[in-house]
Amino acid sequence: MEGRFVVVPAAYVFLLREGERGTEVLLQLRQHTGYMDEHWAAAAAGHVEKGETAHDAAHREADEEIGLTGVALDFLTSMQRTQRGAAIDERIDFFFTARSWSGTPVIREPAKCADLRWFPLAALPDPVVPHELFALGFVVAGTAPPYTTFGFTER
Repeated sequence: MEGRFVVVPAAYVFLLREGERGTEVLLQLRQHTGYMDEHWAAAAAGHVEKGETAHDAAHREADEEIGLTGVALDFLTSMQRTQRGAAIDERIDFFFTARSWSGTPVIREPAKCADLRWFPLAALPDPVVPHELFALGFVVAGTAPPYTTFGFTER
């Protein structure tokens, strides 16, 4: 099916906990990935593999990237996004939050992750991957629409 439009799916997990300065989110500092390096991003995220659901991908990524199992996922939003003028396919992202899991988060892919830290939602680091920062805005607001877009010309 040459020339057919391709949409790449990905799953993201924002781990949340209550800290001294309010609700905190666990973020990783990307490095050596070729995309948004030196930006803070969801502690666990990645492409949905063929035959896998976004929910299953979120669980797999949490285990592969930060060593967590039993992650109790809550759906946040889906995001259709593009980056006009850039060499990326259009994406459909599925964002989840979690407040319960088994294990202690650790960096399991040190070649791709320079740091892993908890940040208060009210004091996020700079820079955060832009579309993820947009999704984190819904976490801060306490509500999210089931479907959002990012990078398209708004009407």
